[in-house]
Amino acid sequence: MKLGLQLGYWGAGPIDNAPELIAAAEEAGFDAVFTAESWGSDTYTPLAWWGAATDRIRLGTAVSQLSARPPTSLAMAALTLDHLSGGRHIIGLGVSGPQVVEGWYGQPFGKPLARTREYVQVVRDVLAREGELSNAGPHYPLPYPPDAPGSTGLGKSLKPITHPLRADIPIWLGAEGPKNVAQTAEIADGWLAIFYSLRLADQYEAWLAEGFARPGARHTCDDFEVAATVQVVITDDIAEAVERYRPSTALYVGGMGAKEKNFHAELYRRMGYGDAVDEIGALFLQGRKAEAMAAVPDEMVRETMIAGTADEVRAQIKQWEAAGVSMLMVTARDVATIRQLATLV
Repeated sequence: MKLGLQLGYWGAGPIDNAPELIAAAEEAGFDAVFTAESWGSDTYTPLAWWGAATDRIRLGTAVSQLSARPPTSLAMAALTLDHLSGGRHIIGLGVSGPQVVEGWYGQPFGKPLARTREYVQVVRDVLAREGELSNAGPHYPLPYPPDAPGSTGLGKSLKPITHPLRADIPIWLGAEGPKNVAQTAEIADGWLAIFYSLRLADQYEAWLAEGFARPGARHTCDDFEVAATVQVVITDDIAEAVERYRPSTALYVGGMGAKEKNFHAELYRRMGYGDAVDEIGALFLQGRKAEAMAAVPDEMVRETMIAGTADEVRAQIKQWEAAGVSMLMVTARDVATIRQLATLV
C-alpha cells in the first residue's frame, strides 16, 4: 500500500502549511502529492510551485477537469511539469459535472464517456510525438475543420516543439459509475476513486474486470493503480471524527451537483443510502444546510473513512489493500498525522 497526500482545491485562500505538509510527506516516504480544482484554484500552478521544493515524491493532479483545458493544452502542461520534475508527474483527469462544465466553463456536458476517451487519446498522441497531430473525433477535432463555424480554413497539423521526457506519463481517471470505471480500466493507467467503500469492493472489481477484458486494454489488475481518496483518522473518539466529516458528506451528496444529476449522490445510493440521499438533497435545495448535515447518518460518514486507534487503522488499511486499493490518498493537514500514517503502512 502506497500513501498519497491529497491537498485538494483551495477554499477562500491557499493552504497555509502546504509546503510543510509536502516536505513531511516526502520525508516520511509518501509516494505522491496531489492537487485538485473546482472553480477557484487550478491544479497545475500550486503543484509546480510546491513541487519545486521536492526531490522524489510524485506530483499528480486529482483531478484536472477536462473542460478547463483543450487536451493539447493539458498535454503541454503535463510534459512541461514532467520535464521540470525529472519524470515525476501523474496526469489525473475527470469530467466534473454539468453544473460546473456548463455553468463555469460554458461548454456542453453531454457524452462524458466519449469525450473522456477522445481527450485521453489526444493527450497520448501529443506525448508520443510520432507525427503531426490530427484528430477526426467530434469533440476535439484537430485541426479545426475548415467548414466549421468561424473557421478561416488555415489550421494545420502540428507536432509539439518540446520533446516530452516520457511518452507514457501515467494517466489516471476519476470515475464513479460502472461504465466510467470500466472505461477507466480499459484506457487509463489508474483509477482515482472518491468515496470508496469496502462494501462495494466486489462491484468495483467487476466493473474494472470488464474494462481489463476489452480488446486493446492497457493493463491488467496486476499493474493498474487504484488510488482511493479517504479520510484516515487515528483516534479513540470515532464519534468526534464522524462529526468532523459530516458536513463534507452532506455537501457532496446534497450540494455538489444538480437534483437531476449528482454523481456523488448516485454513488451513495449504490451503497444503500437512498432515503438519506433524498432527504439531504431536498434540504440543500431549500437552503437548509444545517438540517441537511444533521440528516446524514453516522454510518454514511463512517462508510468511506478509515478511523480508530493505531492498531485498528492498521487493520483497516490491510482490508482496503486486500480489496485492491494500491494507494490511499489521505487528506491529512498536520505533520504529526502524516508521520504517524507512514508508520502504519
